[in-house]
Amino acid sequence: MANRNNVHIVQRGTQWGTLREGGQRASQVFDTQAQAIQAGREMARQGQGEVLIHGQDGRIRARDSYGNDPYPPKDSK
Repeated sequence: MANRNNVHIVQRGTQWGTLREGGQRASQVFDTQAQAIQAGREMARQGQGEVLIHGQDGRIRARDSYGNDPYPPKDSK
């Protein structure tokens, strides 16, 4: 099942958009990927989800978790 708190940063034509997981239409559209990433991170923080940043080829190139991380990093202490 899709986690609606996750936000994907995807290319829409010549622009970039924030898309909630499972959604069809972008919530917001921006001229640059950096602007979309900034807005997507805020959306993910508010929903305690994950932001997934897609490249121009559509593949996920980075992801960040905010809140309940299913795979937290292990401490090296």
